Amino acid sequence: MATDLTDPFNAIVDAPFDSALSERYLVYAMSTITARSLPDVRDGLKPVHRRLLWAMRLLRLDPASGYKKCARVVGDVIGKYHPHGDQSVYDAMVRLAQTFALRYPLVDGQGNFGNIDGDNAAAYRYTEARLTQVAMDLMAGLDEDAVEYRPTYNGEENEPELFPGLFPNLLANGASGIAVGMATSIPPHNAAELFDAAILLIDQPGADDAAILGHVQGPDFPTGGIVVDSAAAIAETYATGRGGFRVRARYTIEREKGGGWSAVVTEIPYGVQKGKLIEAIAALVNERKFPILADVRDESDADIRIVLEPRSRTVDAGTLMDGLFRLTDLETRFSLNLNVLDATRTPRVMSLREALAAWIQHQFVVLKRRTQHRLDKIVDRIELLDGYIVAYLNLDRVIAIIRAEDEPKPVLIAEFALTDRQAEAILNMRLRSLRKLEEMELRRERDALEKEQADLTALLGSDARQRTRLKRDLAKLRERYGPETLLGKRRTLIEEAAPARDIPLEAMIEREPITVILSQRGWIRAMKGHVDLASADTLKFKEGDGPRFAFHAQTTDKLLLATAAGRFYTLGGDRLPGGRGFGEPVRSMIDLDHDAAIVALLGAGASERMLIAASDGRGFIVRSADVVAETRKGKTVMTPRPGATLVVVRPIAAEDDYVAAVGDNRKLVAFPLSELPEMTRGQGVQIQRFRDGGLSDARTLRFADGLSWTMAGAEGRVRTESDLAPWRAARGAAGRMPPIGFPRDNRFK
Repeated sequence: MATDLTDPFNAIVDAPFDSALSERYLVYAMSTITARSLPDVRDGLKPVHRRLLWAMRLLRLDPASGYKKCARVVGDVIGKYHPHGDQSVYDAMVRLAQTFALRYPLVDGQGNFGNIDGDNAAAYRYTEARLTQVAMDLMAGLDEDAVEYRPTYNGEENEPELFPGLFPNLLANGASGIAVGMATSIPPHNAAELFDAAILLIDQPGADDAAILGHVQGPDFPTGGIVVDSAAAIAETYATGRGGFRVRARYTIEREKGGGWSAVVTEIPYGVQKGKLIEAIAALVNERKFPILADVRDESDADIRIVLEPRSRTVDAGTLMDGLFRLTDLETRFSLNLNVLDATRTPRVMSLREALAAWIQHQFVVLKRRTQHRLDKIVDRIELLDGYIVAYLNLDRVIAIIRAEDEPKPVLIAEFALTDRQAEAILNMRLRSLRKLEEMELRRERDALEKEQADLTALLGSDARQRTRLKRDLAKLRERYGPETLLGKRRTLIEEAAPARDIPLEAMIEREPITVILSQRGWIRAMKGHVDLASADTLKFKEGDGPRFAFHAQTTDKLLLATAAGRFYTLGGDRLPGGRGFGEPVRSMIDLDHDAAIVALLGAGASERMLIAASDGRGFIVRSADVVAETRKGKTVMTPRPGATLVVVRPIAAEDDYVAAVGDNRKLVAFPLSELPEMTRGQGVQIQRFRDGGLSDARTLRFADGLSWTMAGAEGRVRTESDLAPWRAARGAAGRMPPIGFPRDNRFK
């Protein structure tokens, strides 16, 4: 069989692959953008929604009629207008009926259409639907040549290119969609506010964004909630068409007898599934990630009621809610990307004012088309009325012609100067219409039509009359969606609030006493409670291992671990392994080098400042907050000179005013603390000068109290050298031999 080369599918095209691919992908992308994902600025609908409503209108599913199965509607849509999957079409239909998804639902559903918990709708064979009054307002004018029609995909029928109604659906119901290379996200708004802003724009076409925001407060979500952005942020978002809104749940505090209380959430942010929200809050309770919250209960019926119980009545309500705003979807961000198709089907991002202005411009076009359509109908009717009147004035002659002539139409046309339509209408008149009063009624109808014709002609010829007419029509429709009506009442509160506060660590972690133990080989554990550190039964270690650091702390504490290389690491007290067994290697919790020697382990809250010093006698003061590391890799604080290592990390008491340092050569020096600089990192300055050896130990003290140390022996006696004047010198001095009885290991106890 010969190949037909005239068939484009059989032709071989010699073209670069990249250009062929890009051209075809561009066609696909534009099809996705213009025919699937982005709404039209004039009616706010995507093709699937428009075809759904059109099919329901042809099925006469108006608000006054009965319901029909959704399967029937979906079948008509995919069979006649929208050749796509039945499930995707039904999903679109379900969303049009969900009161928690659409601010002004376009479909009135009967049956299970899903809920705010996130449950899916029943299958379309079980549910029924009809149009709402909002949908009828959106489609008003379809029978009056208000918009253009186009053939359906198979050419068997026609469908409207868009809807002409006066309802501002794009901004009132919002839209969302993802195309190729672009997306759209528009929140719903209050229709009454949009009508007011539109009337303002009709009166003052040059009104700026600030004037529009005098009427449009902000988004108006079907689920309520509170928009907590500032007026300036909202204005900037609407002026650019890009940005977002912070939306919080609305809650009340219910007081109980005895001083107890609970927070009751009555409205949640738009788009949040209540079931998943409660699961997330319950997970915080079960995993003890938010200890000040004791329980969460769902007591919702038709209205949302989520009860949050604090751990105790002393918990601050603001702290509890701020924590939940940060950790859960009780606060979300709804993005605004006002990307729509304009009147030329070109996608572009508009400001709020531009979108309203484009919709108003469309309404002027619709008004003119409907007016012209009515004028044409009037002209046709007047033509027929003139023929009827001629017939009544010459009734006997008309009857005679009809009775005598085989073809009366040409005779009537010739004798009375009638048109073909007039002659045909006369011949089709019923005998019962030939009563005496009919002529008067015809003349009365003609006069009324002529008056209406004059008014409509004047309307078409005057921009001022068109503006007045459109404002009147908008004001009339506004009454149906006014703030005093149940549907039109604003649901979302616009109330500026600061971002949710950072919750202190004490609120995030349950505060419990622990005993931190680090062995010589680097095994760490935390025993519950403040145990006796002197008890031999408490500090058990592996064979060949022994104690290195042991101290009391709290689970809310941050612990600082310092190495000889001058690097500091941070451990969370709540994340330490339990006290059973020997613990875990501390290297499994931080990125500690295998050969790194641990110099110190202490609580970050032990003091505001610390004294750190290297073996070569150089050191400085560092603030505890500056050495806290946020990652496992730690933070380099001291950079010792070659051959030197970090040997001293000591907290500084608030009352300390002097530094005492002792060298390997057993020389002691004391100098004012003010001579030591405060730094965030570096090598520091010389604390003590040595001829041989290096720094053994250093600490801070209150000069007036002297220097105390524990004597050797089982008694544990403490000796104090109250007069340190002989050892007082300037920073960097060599010092002199310590007092008699000073520990032989040259360490301050």
